[in-house]
Amino acid sequence: MSEQAVHGRRADARRNRERLLASASRLFVERGPEVPYVEIAKDAGVGVGTIYRHFPTREALIEAAYRSELDAVCDAASELARTLPPERALRTWMDRFIDYMTTKIGMSDAIRAVVSAGGNPYAQSRDRLDAALEILVGATTEAGCTRTGINVDDVLMTLSGIAMAAGEPEQREQAGRMLDLLFAGLRRHG
Repeated sequence: MSEQAVHGRRADARRNRERLLASASRLFVERGPEVPYVEIAKDAGVGVGTIYRHFPTREALIEAAYRSELDAVCDAASELARTLPPERALRTWMDRFIDYMTTKIGMSDAIRAVVSAGGNPYAQSRDRLDAALEILVGATTEAGCTRTGINVDDVLMTLSGIAMAAGEPEQREQAGRMLDLLFAGLRRHG
């Protein structure tokens, strides 16, 4: 088999996996951890065998779906820092974090199933989120937009609190106002 054919298959498999995880995340939020595999596969546009090939257990699929959401929000920090002005990058990431937390909260029943089976989907989540936020807060501080000495873990916990208080989709406008208040508090004054 040619290298191009192998690479094409790998790219196909990667796309299938990404679609599968996106569908699983959404359906676990909407319907809980017991959504049938056949429905997840249909939503993702893949065969049921693809799910079993990648994820031998329901818990493995749930954990991978959660981790893909975590990866997306953490990876976004570097991308945003590279492509947007520092203040806009940080504020955009804050919105993405709320979206991530909304999904995480929506998947809580599914995630509990993973924990009950002995898994730890949250391993290193906080450290990774702090590191992502550090990139953005560091850039805004360096640019003189935010004050010095900001503890990124305090910001992360405040963002988590906002998500808990106003993380429902119908509360998105309120969450945005709360994020604006937080962002104003981080700004350098004077």
